[in-house]
Amino acid sequence: MEGINQIERIKKKLIIAKNNDTDLQVFGAESHQYILGEPVNKDQISEFEKEYDLELPESYKAFLLRIGNGGISFGNSAAGPSYGIYPLGKNVDEFISENTKEYLKQDCRLHPKMTNEFWAELTKNIDDNDDISEEDFDVEFAKIFSGLLPIGTQGCSYYHALVLNGEFKGKIVNVDMDIQKPYFAFESNFLEWYERWLDEIIPENIQMLEPDLFEYTLGGTSNYILEVYFSTNENDTKIECLNGILKKEQLDLETLDILEEQYKLSVDEIQKIVLQILTKFDYERAFPYLNDFTQKNLLAVFQFVFWYAKDKSSDWLDFIKNNVERISDIETFRFCTYLLKEMNLDYGDIIVPYTLKKEEEIRVNAYYSLGQLENKSNYITTFINGLGDDSNRVIHTVLQALDGVEDQRLLEHYKFIAEKFPKEQDYILVNLNHRLKSFGLNNNTIKKIKI
Repeated sequence: MEGINQIERIKKKLIIAKNNDTDLQVFGAESHQYILGEPVNKDQISEFEKEYDLELPESYKAFLLRIGNGGISFGNSAAGPSYGIYPLGKNVDEFISENTKEYLKQDCRLHPKMTNEFWAELTKNIDDNDDISEEDFDVEFAKIFSGLLPIGTQGCSYYHALVLNGEFKGKIVNVDMDIQKPYFAFESNFLEWYERWLDEIIPENIQMLEPDLFEYTLGGTSNYILEVYFSTNENDTKIECLNGILKKEQLDLETLDILEEQYKLSVDEIQKIVLQILTKFDYERAFPYLNDFTQKNLLAVFQFVFWYAKDKSSDWLDFIKNNVERISDIETFRFCTYLLKEMNLDYGDIIVPYTLKKEEEIRVNAYYSLGQLENKSNYITTFINGLGDDSNRVIHTVLQALDGVEDQRLLEHYKFIAEKFPKEQDYILVNLNHRLKSFGLNNNTIKKIKI
């Protein structure tokens, strides 16, 4: 009976979503326009299963048989997450172009708890072999994504896929054709995943008009999600509940009070997500906790402030100045520079020490950030040091950062680079010539002048 109820709920929520998003502001809505074609019949399902020698998950079949199939979006996709849901039998070879039938019926190798080490082992024959042939690449790629049916695109190289076989048959997994580690949706089947998408795009004030309709997924009302949160002892479920709340557009004071108390009582990942929610919806309330959390995860603090409270970036200027040594990894440094740029000040003196760090990536980002300053010519000595760096990436970045700076002191260092690189390497000469153009020189003529 629940299956029938869920089908009717989804149909009703599709109407609510469409009526509420008349301007098609939801991601992908402009493409699919909430349109679904006519459902398929059982014979069409049987023909597909017979052709590919497999059995589709029941929840996915229920969607095709009772809700709809195809539409007007990319590849004639139906209304759904991102750019919609592919029609039955279309784009099945999106991941595996050769021997598609053979690989679709194999067990899926991916699983929700797979570690970075597991993924590295699975992809090592591609990652560790720059000379891999196209044929061997296709074979390895097929092994990685066997047992997965592409059901929709998220744009670029990202896709939704349905697990066809194995222990996790019926679950949705998000994959990247550029071989980043996939991640599984929390829901156990297609209909639950699809319904949660609807709950996440329908504003909570609209949901509250029919609260009973939205008490089924972790994309429903905040009150319902909190009920689930407090009713479980499983961390994974608690985290999914918090992620559902994080996606809301607004929260009431009562919910924020509850979450603030949870921050004080929680640890590790749960505490981190609660802090993220507090920062998004009430920065002033979150501020003292953000300060405390810098001792645990400085990167997370910088990220939360940048994502949700850019206009408050200046609150962190003194902290950044006093914690240069702690900002030691590339991601933390990158978000530090994002905050500094939001402050509309000359942050050059803060950035200069990072140009001397041993980590190449940090030096590259430091010079890039200096190059964004309007008064970057004040840091000519630092840029000159960068032109003599041992890293080609750093030199390349410095040359780009010096765009618009015409200082005679640079010429002897430009000449040194022209002599050091008689042939193009890492786009250094092309950028060098851009800098020399304003002096009436190029990488050949500069070698002939006396400086």
